[in-house]
Amino acid sequence: MAWDRNQMAARAALELEDGTYVNLGIGIPTLVSNFIPEGVSVTLQSENGMLGMGPFPYEGEEDPDLINAGKQTITELPNTVYFDSAQSFGMIRGGKIAMAILGAMEVAENGDLANWMILGKLVKGMGGAMDLVAGVGRVVVVMDHTNKHGESKVLKSCTLPITGKGVVDRIITNLGVIDVTHKGLHIVECAEGVTREEIIAATEATIV
Repeated sequence: MAWDRNQMAARAALELEDGTYVNLGIGIPTLVSNFIPEGVSVTLQSENGMLGMGPFPYEGEEDPDLINAGKQTITELPNTVYFDSAQSFGMIRGGKIAMAILGAMEVAENGDLANWMILGKLVKGMGGAMDLVAGVGRVVVVMDHTNKHGESKVLKSCTLPITGKGVVDRIITNLGVIDVTHKGLHIVECAEGVTREEIIAATEATIV
């Protein structure tokens, strides 16, 4: 048994620290906003110019003018503020954002991240990922452990174009939680029903 998308997002939400500013990437990370622990207050930042994102709207209550960086409709809060993208990236590059929770296509055992492009496929652009991994204090990746072909996405080295070198601090997959350390990858937690041996078998990278 392994975690589903919501369980992965709920586990990632446990990484949130009270009183911090956090950026959520597209994909599974956007679900983290639904699982913020009780008593933890975080301000979510979107690189398209919004600080203080609310939860996803109920069906029929969507406002097409309120979207996150992944073009999904969201809601605003009483403390929400808006600004242009230059100021938004100034926050990111200036080290004002404590953590980014991002999706990934590949992560290498030294913390290299590939999450913006698959060669030969049309992409909308790199978005803010390269700035985020260079400017935030901590990078947590949330992704499936293997691709649709059953091949590991936690590799000795990335095969896709690199978003950032040595930037990932923690990897949360459907199989468990892995830390990237200067000594290598370290299993922190296994998903319910998953063994350490199963994580190692599904991982191309070396786990110490």
